[in-house]
Amino acid sequence: MTGTTEPVAGTRSAETWTADEMMSIAAARTLRDGQVCFVGIGLPSTAANLARRLHAPRLVLIYESGTIDTRPAELPLSIGDGILAESALSVVSVPEIFNYWLQPGRIDVGFLSGAQFDRLGNINTTVIGEYEEPEVRLPGSGGAPEIAASCKEVVVVMRHRMRAFVEQVDFVTSVGQGTGPGDRQLLGLRGAGPVRVITDLGVLEPDPDTGELVLAALHHGVTVERVRAETGWDLQVAPDLMITAPPSTTELDTLRSLRTVGSDK
Repeated sequence: MTGTTEPVAGTRSAETWTADEMMSIAAARTLRDGQVCFVGIGLPSTAANLARRLHAPRLVLIYESGTIDTRPAELPLSIGDGILAESALSVVSVPEIFNYWLQPGRIDVGFLSGAQFDRLGNINTTVIGEYEEPEVRLPGSGGAPEIAASCKEVVVVMRHRMRAFVEQVDFVTSVGQGTGPGDRQLLGLRGAGPVRVITDLGVLEPDPDTGELVLAALHHGVTVERVRAETGWDLQVAPDLMITAPPSTTELDTLRSLRTVGSDK
């Protein structure tokens, strides 16, 4: 578990960063130098590019569009953004990304987000409500089901809201633990599924016995009661609950420089 009750060097006062900045920085800290990371656009892309600039210079970023070891100078707007191909070591076809890199288990970490997420780590990006007559029809799966199935581990990054963190998703787009321990093995899924869920309030991790997500860490200034109030199941708290280290000056400056450059496009 990444987190500490002790501040890191060069930290600023609690009023100088946003909840989204804390979430992005906490997500970046989970990545290790030399890992191969399958990156999605949005919050996952921000976290992965931040990690590569801060502490993981040999982090290999792979995007669904076929770019391998891409090193964009700014945050891409989509998986088809030209800056990904321009800065990549290699560009291959989408089928090759999935058939050669992802499905055989060559990706260490997959970063995902979603519209709904449940206590067993299942993700919904398809519909809210009944499938045939949904309240909202969402963008769909893209490559997320394959990422959730085949990456060695999955990290989920999303804002913590009651409408998103539900007891059971309306539609399983990407499988976490299914209905419980053993489901992934029965389905023949290679990877471990979501091993960490990083939100703007804290960090959730699966219980090793039940697979149910429990609160493992709080971000500074957040209470257990607030997290539970935004969770649609009876959220349990880890006995060794931690407090995430606040952002350092370097982390904040690097994150903000990424966004500043990107805003000039």
